[in-house]
Amino acid sequence: MTSRRLPPWPGEPEPSGAENPGPRATAPAVGARAPGAVTAIRAPRVPAPEVTPDDRLLADAVTASDAPDVVFALSRNGHRTILSGGTAPPPPLPREDLRYETGSATKTFTGLLLARLIHSGALSGGESATALLDGGPPGGATPVTLAHLITHTSGLPALPAGFFLQGLPAWHTNPYARFPASRVVDAYLRHRQRHRPGTRWRYSNYGVAVLGHALAAATGTPWEVLLTDRVLRPLGLDGTTLRADDSGLDAVGRGRDGGTPVPPFDAGGFQAAGAVRATPNDLLAFLEAHLYPGDAPPDLAPALRAVRRPVLRRGLTHRHVHTIAWFRHPTDGGPMYFHSGATLGQQAFLGFRPDTGTALAAVCTRRFRARDRFVATAYALLAEDRPGTSGADGTRRAGAGHP
Repeated sequence: MTSRRLPPWPGEPEPSGAENPGPRATAPAVGARAPGAVTAIRAPRVPAPEVTPDDRLLADAVTASDAPDVVFALSRNGHRTILSGGTAPPPPLPREDLRYETGSATKTFTGLLLARLIHSGALSGGESATALLDGGPPGGATPVTLAHLITHTSGLPALPAGFFLQGLPAWHTNPYARFPASRVVDAYLRHRQRHRPGTRWRYSNYGVAVLGHALAAATGTPWEVLLTDRVLRPLGLDGTTLRADDSGLDAVGRGRDGGTPVPPFDAGGFQAAGAVRATPNDLLAFLEAHLYPGDAPPDLAPALRAVRRPVLRRGLTHRHVHTIAWFRHPTDGGPMYFHSGATLGQQAFLGFRPDTGTALAAVCTRRFRARDRFVATAYALLAEDRPGTSGADGTRRAGAGHP
């Protein structure tokens, strides 16, 4: 595993400061001529570290992102390259060691959790959310099921009734924190369906939030404990959590201007839809488990394979393909899987490609703005065709490196 900062490109000056969001500047070389010096002793020549094509790609991506703090973490066949930079002065801890808010990319963790519960036999996915949450009848001739909620086909709107009014006093700081779990569940149980579940696709934070509460009710386990025990701990993701703390490990989000600090995101009752915060290395480990399910803990391997499979096609030509956790787009070599996310002060992009053995986790501390290039840059980087060594069965082939 490597985690390094990009050295200066041959023939180019050392980048430094806010004008260039590349690596930190270094001190002058030993033996450099100082103003007024008469002589200087030439230092022994030290070979410069090799600059790889991935180094250059990541450096360009960091620059294009134009955010106070940026980290691009790339894994190719198990070999990791992590580059950090930004327009702001470096924080006290290295950027690559901080935890970042993933926003809606949390839904990939929720999808994997649901897949694990299904493959363990604890659930089928066809359970009625209403029945689980209030112990009553399923709720109509065509009830909303767990599968409907995770695939955004439940018919629920993006946010529950009353959300805007309730969240308005904290609209620019933390509106979700004003809508706790009890309000999410109550709003759902009062909701009247306008469309039959399973007939229309509509992206819904609300729906996935309800799913989280339904899973907790079905297992008798709080959501945070459920996700930790069934997903985070088995994958060794000890740099991942569901809320900020006072440890100093959480990256500070910024507003659209790139300067105004934003309070840590509080998902309120929407944890399953957007609460995960993690280090870039943890995000890469999560993605590498999807690339190589054969190397994952046996209890998780079937679920990791399941979340690759298409379960929904939509659009006029059915070109929009979804699994229960990921958006799935075609490339010349095979499918790529991805999900982005945003909070009021941070953005994230997660994706992987089995055909090239590539995983990419990118994070930045700037609120999304018009013509923002961060997600587009990350998507383009993952979409680049490069030969890989990942096996069709989800195991590493001989010669592929291990993280």
